[in-house]
Amino acid sequence: MREPKKEKFNILSSRLFIMAFFDVLFIMISSFMALYIRFEFKFNEIDRMFLNHYAYLLPVTIATTLIIFSLFKLYSSVWEYASTDELIKIICATLCSALVQLIVSYAFPLYMPRSYHVLYWFMLFGLTSLYRFGSRILKALHSRGGSGSRSMKNIMLIGAGEAANAIIREVEISRYVNMKILCMIDDDPSRQGKFMRGIPIVGGRECILDAVQQYRIDEIIFAIPSASTQARKEILDICKESGCKIVTLPGMYQLINEDVSIAKLKDVEIEDLLGREPIKINVDEILGYVSGKVVLVTGGGGSIGSELCRQIASHNPKQLIIVDIYENNAYDIQQELIRNYPDLDLKVLIASVRNTARIESIMETYRPNIVYHAAAHKHVPLMEDSPREAIKNNVMGTYKTAMAADKNGVDKFVLISTDKAVNPTNVMGASKRICEMVVQMMNEKSATSFVAVRFGNVLGSNGSVIPLFKKQIAEGGPVTVTHPDIIRYFMTISEAVSLVLQAGAYAKGGEIFVLDMGEPVKILNLAENLIKLSGHRVGEDIEIKFTGLRPGEKMYEELLMNEEGLQKTANQMIYIGKPIDFDKEQFMEQLKMLNETANDETSDIRAAIQAVVPTYHYENVEA
Repeated sequence: MREPKKEKFNILSSRLFIMAFFDVLFIMISSFMALYIRFEFKFNEIDRMFLNHYAYLLPVTIATTLIIFSLFKLYSSVWEYASTDELIKIICATLCSALVQLIVSYAFPLYMPRSYHVLYWFMLFGLTSLYRFGSRILKALHSRGGSGSRSMKNIMLIGAGEAANAIIREVEISRYVNMKILCMIDDDPSRQGKFMRGIPIVGGRECILDAVQQYRIDEIIFAIPSASTQARKEILDICKESGCKIVTLPGMYQLINEDVSIAKLKDVEIEDLLGREPIKINVDEILGYVSGKVVLVTGGGGSIGSELCRQIASHNPKQLIIVDIYENNAYDIQQELIRNYPDLDLKVLIASVRNTARIESIMETYRPNIVYHAAAHKHVPLMEDSPREAIKNNVMGTYKTAMAADKNGVDKFVLISTDKAVNPTNVMGASKRICEMVVQMMNEKSATSFVAVRFGNVLGSNGSVIPLFKKQIAEGGPVTVTHPDIIRYFMTISEAVSLVLQAGAYAKGGEIFVLDMGEPVKILNLAENLIKLSGHRVGEDIEIKFTGLRPGEKMYEELLMNEEGLQKTANQMIYIGKPIDFDKEQFMEQLKMLNETANDETSDIRAAIQAVVPTYHYENVEA
């Protein structure tokens, strides 16, 4: 084991010796050339006195300069990655060498021409810098020339600020990056027509498409982490028409932390093209609501459930309990939270909300203050083929979990619902509407505050169109869209969950909170934008195929039923829908009948669902 260390030490010693040898050589050359230049390159005209003084000064200059270079750490820097800090050190070290030489020459005295010391410093600085930055210069020339065995990608940078400068610097020094940055775009007129680290800033956003053609760009890097959401959307809308792959820096925090690097670049997501500012929430309200509480999340391994767990964990709960039937998802979120929140009191339990005894045992053991019920079957086409499972899991699972919460004194029970519960045309939506009715019924007879939060689709959630489109694009297409005019409301997962948490803070009991999802988006536009963001052309590289509406699928979703009113809250993105009144005793009888029907594989389950939810409309097809 000691031999490699010895070998490493020998290599290091050899490298230091070589550097010191060249420095001695540079000192000798600089000392002589300063005198030679002073006398206009005429050796015979140099005064003998100066030559004698030069001979006496040289050993002292060499010794003191080597010591100065060591003090300025010119022998311990990694020069392959040298920056302006190292350049400043060279300037200071060589200047000190010249000053010491000047002091010695006057102290002894060994007088030299006045310009000699200036010329000496200039020569020593130039030779020392050239030697130490030589590898950097060669790498930069290699990168600009695009030579080498690897295929180089032609890059355009959007933005000519600090982030762009950091990316260019990394491309210059890294041997592993196969990028060739050819041009830059910046909307600041004072920068246009200039150069950054030798790369031209060709113009503003209006020049993007022309520059892509002129420089044969393969990939565009969006390097303006401080850009507003609207400006970001406008520029990316232009970039996606170029046919280039587009990547971006995740956020402003990386620039602040000086953590900008090529490794941090990520693909531009469809969220970047929504064109609205991220939804803001009152963090203090959520903190006061969750902090110090025991919180239980059912379905905690799913898309919504796992994000709930992340945000709850960041707000200092007393204990977080995750319940999920799918062990792989539960394991993933467990390991993530352990890494990110090592002090969190976390319990991860594998359980089904259908199991009455199990869910009651969990509630009795951990006595949660707040329950977020996110466990559900949510895929519309699958539930159309297996409608009884939707009732068993969604409806009866919600009822059993709500009963256990009531029995064990939970303070608040928050149901995660969906816009598909409004005038449902599919079993999944109808089942979630019944879940809302369960919450309303339980709130009237329980000390626990039962509420529901209803929102539309979340971008990137499991089973949503975005992951499906990405997979289809990666496979070369076609991208399947059910109908050219179908629209949906969209929100990011983190936004939806933040609003769910804040709605829970507002809850007094019995409310159906409705989240403002903004303007609806055409699914066809999402597909086209994703294809373009991936660097492909719609209809040429990737086809879009229309497959027709699936059973139970709407052309558009609604967030409120006609009978429901709308009441504002302190957050303009959260509204309260007035619950529709219904006969609670009759509803309990219907629930029992629905449970029996769900367990009878020969019964007409859709008719039974419609008896409970009159607004549910379906085609007479029984699975």
